[in-house]
Amino acid sequence: MTEAQGRLLRRHSQQVILGYDADGAGQAAILRGMEILQNLGCDIRVLQIEGAKDPDEYVVKYGPERFLKCVDNAISLVEFKVKVLKKSLNIENTNDKIKFLNEMAKILSKVTNQMEREIYIDKLSKEYRISKEAIQAEINKLVYKQNTSSKKLEKKVTAMQVQKEESQNSIQPAILKRENMVIYLLINESQKTYEKLKEIINIEDFKYELNKQILKKLYEALEKGNININHILDLFEEENVISHITEIMAYDFEITDVNKALEDLINIYEKEKLLNRRNAILKNLENISGLTQEQIKQLENELNDIILKLAKIK
Repeated sequence: MTEAQGRLLRRHSQQVILGYDADGAGQAAILRGMEILQNLGCDIRVLQIEGAKDPDEYVVKYGPERFLKCVDNAISLVEFKVKVLKKSLNIENTNDKIKFLNEMAKILSKVTNQMEREIYIDKLSKEYRISKEAIQAEINKLVYKQNTSSKKLEKKVTAMQVQKEESQNSIQPAILKRENMVIYLLINESQKTYEKLKEIINIEDFKYELNKQILKKLYEALEKGNININHILDLFEEENVISHITEIMAYDFEITDVNKALEDLINIYEKEKLLNRRNAILKNLENISGLTQEQIKQLENELNDIILKLAKIK
């Protein structure tokens, strides 16, 4: 799961219940997904099933009603992390119990809501027979260290953020938005838009390198006629590309009429091409010493045609 996919989920629901496979890879995927969704402010729960390797097998074996009870009893992010931690340790052993306390304190130190943290401390203290005072003391140590470190790193982080913003601002927002819209239309409305867009928009017309890569793949797939909106992300492997596409799909371009949006895009790109060619002709005509009369006439005629075409574009 990427952050962009998490934002897409967040648009439709605040509560997200994750149900991955019960194997190690599935549990690791839950932890990655939960971190992303937590940062987006989602109410995250984890599905707990026994006697099956995944939700599909569980429903087949036990039926949908029993599965829905598991959904209702899904546990929180903190409870899941502590549960995973406990599986790797024998808390009847003194050393393992100390390690369990330290790691559990790290998990709880990341709970920023004081009331929520106290509820977890109270619950986990009773469940694992560890005093609340001991848990709180370890959390306080970690929180103090985190606050001290954050002050030291503040200047460094600010510099990194500025550098990232400068990279994002290297392309005009309007240009980036229209490129993203082209990709959006090719994915969602390919039958209506592909032939017309490909006729006017070349891959090199795009300014953003990531969008160039996406457009190239989309054109190739659409040319073969094997693109499926439900499997569009399967065309790509790079995480940054997948994340960018997901952001595009989640963005509201406020398109009320696909044909009108398509016409506007085509006009923009056509106008840009005409203006670029017009400027190139004017530059050539500034120095006619190396041109024949025939070449000058051709350029002037082309220039007149361009001016007429520009006048017709809304």
